[in-house]
Amino acid sequence: MLVGQQPREFLLAVEALTVSFDGFKAVNDLSFYVDENEIRVIIGPNGAGKTTVLDLICGKTRATSGSIQFRGKELTRMKENEIVKTGVGRKFQNPSIYDDLTVFENLEISYPRGRSVFGALTFTRDAAVRDRVHEVAEMIFLQDRLNMSADLLSHGQKQWLEIGMLLIQDPDLLMLDEPVAGMSVSERAKTAELLNRIIKNRSVLVIEHDMKFVEDIAHKVTVLHQGQILSEGTMDKVKNDPKVIEVYLGH
Repeated sequence: MLVGQQPREFLLAVEALTVSFDGFKAVNDLSFYVDENEIRVIIGPNGAGKTTVLDLICGKTRATSGSIQFRGKELTRMKENEIVKTGVGRKFQNPSIYDDLTVFENLEISYPRGRSVFGALTFTRDAAVRDRVHEVAEMIFLQDRLNMSADLLSHGQKQWLEIGMLLIQDPDLLMLDEPVAGMSVSERAKTAELLNRIIKNRSVLVIEHDMKFVEDIAHKVTVLHQGQILSEGTMDKVKNDPKVIEVYLGH
């Protein structure tokens, strides 16, 4: 860095992150940085530590050592619910929606005011809530399904609904674990469109195996292998990296 230059501000700064399970380092001295309004995709073979990285960022797993800073706040010392309040949203592989509620009700119940016990007791369906539900439903291609019971949605639509349940909370960082697994080709294309649309005011961190989908969305790709970075850069760069071809893409 040049003398007098300000240090660069990243949305997410992961530095020297390590987690050991009975001596096995699932993540080993890992450092990477995510910018504002960036779609970062983490790829790599099974067992590379991809999901563990998301678990560490959202507080589900505690780091053995290292630092995770989000907008300058140290996440490794926070509880899961505190991390959510700082603006980090996480979607797991299987959609966890309320099947017996409508699409509208799933989105409404996720609206920030309705999430605490007091908030739920005093919650009213006012214009602000209705407007936000309709706005998010349009983003996730479900505006004409608002009164449909969630259990009648297709697999892909259920995935979109869960992304919507996170979006309605307006996180600054959205983390998605294999969001297009089990989707049809057209649903994958629409999910790429959705992610490219929602990064105007947030960043997205995605774990994915579908390379066509990765090409459609990734600004930058981080390739993990045995808990460490094997390669990092544009999709073109990592796709042509001999190390990546050998341990991952060649199979």
